[in-house]
Amino acid sequence: MVTHVPAESYGDERGALLSFVEAQRGALRRSVLGLTEEQAASRPSASGLSLSGLLKHVAETELGWLRMAQQQPNEKQRTEETWGDSFRLVEGESVPQILEFWDGVVAELEKFIHSVPSLDDTFPLPEAPWFPKEGRVSMRWLLLHLVEEHARHAGHADIVRESLDGRTAFELVAQAQGEARPAS
Repeated sequence: MVTHVPAESYGDERGALLSFVEAQRGALRRSVLGLTEEQAASRPSASGLSLSGLLKHVAETELGWLRMAQQQPNEKQRTEETWGDSFRLVEGESVPQILEFWDGVVAELEKFIHSVPSLDDTFPLPEAPWFPKEGRVSMRWLLLHLVEEHARHAGHADIVRESLDGRTAFELVAQAQGEARPAS
């Protein structure tokens, strides 16, 4: 990790976990700093992943987990036919639009997490071969899972960005903080 998250400064477990989720979100957001839409959509590695596609995927995934926790329908629910569209921008979508959508999801998730009585509160998992039958997870599990999910994709983003122009996560952190670009 290229940033330090001082968990103790947020006063409680909820704040600490949300801070760790936000640190991973930041890594993903920084991956597109200074890029054009075309660069953000390019796939410079053996993988089919692009930076803009990763942003869209994590935003939609975070929304999906929020809706599960809220036990509400997911307005962005993907089908087998549309699954691939969750990893690429389609006509009319742009990086700023995806970031704005994600900002809304983040605000809603944080408000929801602060409203639940306890991080021990649970919600049911959907029926799927990868989930236990009649499984339930806690709000704490949800936040830890978002750290895991976002961190995995932040690592992907690091590789894609470095493949594009050689910029590393350390350089992007410095750029986001307005510091001079460190020597490579």
